[in-house]
Amino acid sequence: MSEMDPHLLIVDDDERIRDLLKKFLMRNGFLVTAARDAAHARRILSGLDFDMIVLDVMMPGEDGVSLTRALREDNGTPILLLTARGETEHRIAGLEAGADDYLAKPFEPKELLLRINAILRRMPEVSADQGTPKFLQLGPIRYDIERGEMWQGEEVVRLTATESQLMRLFSAQPGEAISRAKLVEDLGRDRGQAQERAVDVQITRLRRKIEPDPKQPRYLQTVRGAGYMLAPD
Repeated sequence: MSEMDPHLLIVDDDERIRDLLKKFLMRNGFLVTAARDAAHARRILSGLDFDMIVLDVMMPGEDGVSLTRALREDNGTPILLLTARGETEHRIAGLEAGADDYLAKPFEPKELLLRINAILRRMPEVSADQGTPKFLQLGPIRYDIERGEMWQGEEVVRLTATESQLMRLFSAQPGEAISRAKLVEDLGRDRGQAQERAVDVQITRLRRKIEPDPKQPRYLQTVRGAGYMLAPD
């Protein structure tokens, strides 16, 4: 196994599920570390960096949504939530807390694999081009198109994998509206109203990071009947 294999953290209180997921994902080329609850995950994360976290929502003690919210204060690692089927409120709460996607239980392991790979593909790649970088200015926010990095002054604005992908999509055609259906498609998700609503949640989160007043967006605008549009300075 190469040193470049993605390293995943699996967090689930069910030992049987943890073991099954670990074995399955390792067979498919991942390095995998497992945690039995949020407290255990916090201890592991204090000393290791991961390419992605697969996190169960319903756990004793601190639940997955609360842990996601806490991690998002200073950690941009992609997070995929595992939720019980029918827990719509938990899915929306998870996305609002900063999760990149969710998968309802019970699920096929191959679907989990597809979701993980789709999220990892959305992570921005650092360009090898050492030429002058191209930027978009959004008020005090500066977005480096080539590096997929966002800055406010000297401080990095941390983006989730989905937020990074949204910025890449919008910055590729500033001033042009992109439909919700197109955003769902380009994010590599299944079509449908549920995924379009999930995109709306991600847009709301992104606005909180780039807008002076997220309730009256200046830079990430809603275009009635057409979708969303990035309008840089």
